[in-house]
Amino acid sequence: MNNEVAAGNTASTLGHLALGLTLLAFGLGGTGVIDNVAAADAAGLATWVGGVTLFLVGLLALRAGDKGEGTAYAALGAFWFTWGTGVGGTGSADAAGLFLLLWALLALTLTMASSGSGLFGQGVYGLLFVALLLLGVGALVDNGGLGKAGGWVAAVAGLVAWYGATAAVAGWPTSLRRAASAPAAG
Repeated sequence: MNNEVAAGNTASTLGHLALGLTLLAFGLGGTGVIDNVAAADAAGLATWVGGVTLFLVGLLALRAGDKGEGTAYAALGAFWFTWGTGVGGTGSADAAGLFLLLWALLALTLTMASSGSGLFGQGVYGLLFVALLLLGVGALVDNGGLGKAGGWVAAVAGLVAWYGATAAVAGWPTSLRRAASAPAAG
């Protein structure tokens, strides 16, 4: 295997796609908007797509020399694998809240570390931070409203990540450009 092969954009696109789909499923389950579907129903997707896939993409990015995305995807893979395999366990709501708050710190770190990467980098991580913060606090204070709000924020983060990945593959725009202003009439 050639060690000089870069993972670059391919790893980034696959990572955003895996993160987007996982966040979307997790978030929609957390909102309660679909009857008989809860966040815990996303455990399989979170384990394999969010956990294993993101972790492997992180390793590929690290191998290609991309410390930022490599760290982000490997850490997020660990989060989703841990959440997916532990959901529905015997832990208390307080333990779940603490778990989510600790991982919110990771999302905050990723948000700050991705400054300058625009909406599809910093935006996704920022929304993930807000979602985990709301979900964690909601679990600690037993407030379902905060949990639903966190679910909606996670779903929006998932849509943003999904769009970023899809735009990269399809060649769609990923930034808003200002229209050129017409010269003033003399």
